[in-house]
Amino acid sequence: MASSIKKPVIEWVEIPAGTFIMGSPVSEGDRKSSETQHKVTLSAFRMSKYEITFEQYDLFYKATDREKPGDEGWGRNNHPVINVSWEDAKAFASWSGCRLPTEAEWEYACRAGSETPFYTGDNLTTAQANYNGNFPYRNSPKGEFRARTLPVGSFAPNAWGLYDMHGNVWEWCNDWYDEYTTADQIDPQGPESGTFRVFRGGGWRNYAQLCRSAFRYKYFPDYRHFNIGFRLVAAP
Repeated sequence: MASSIKKPVIEWVEIPAGTFIMGSPVSEGDRKSSETQHKVTLSAFRMSKYEITFEQYDLFYKATDREKPGDEGWGRNNHPVINVSWEDAKAFASWSGCRLPTEAEWEYACRAGSETPFYTGDNLTTAQANYNGNFPYRNSPKGEFRARTLPVGSFAPNAWGLYDMHGNVWEWCNDWYDEYTTADQIDPQGPESGTFRVFRGGGWRNYAQLCRSAFRYKYFPDYRHFNIGFRLVAAP
């Protein structure tokens, strides 16, 4: 008889249903044209408290014979998994009985009720997140550049109890990338097709402006990088 496959334990945060303004106001510093504001209403969901770690992902690649992602010598265990493509993240989510967040769910959860550039307010310091402190936001003082990932949960969480939504590693979202509509939306799933998948949140090597709640980035779904990981969502 085959031995049972061990699945990862994931700590969840309950994200309440609600309505928010997705995107950024034209007055926000370093705003991009792709951040057009629009009203979004979302149903309740659960989001993983932390970015998925190597400890969790290693159970998956061993059980499925998928390629083992490298850790760049920074450590595995409770460090966020890196060098995983959107396809890898999607497969892990399915294997775990979960899914990747939609782009709208990700931004709503990141903001946690805030309307400022960061859930920390108008600025983000390197005492609050892991990013390249040589390039702070706007006229803020420089901070530390750690030049690597840190264990998940190394900084204080946002108001809803989620850790590392700014910095550490980018996080793949489920959506194909496209320009926003200005129409009100309810539980948007993103375009039906596209070329690039979205990732959010900025990473350890990025400028602070790329860690803003509204900032969007994209790349091919088979792309792997030492600055990109992911987190999961599930039904409430």
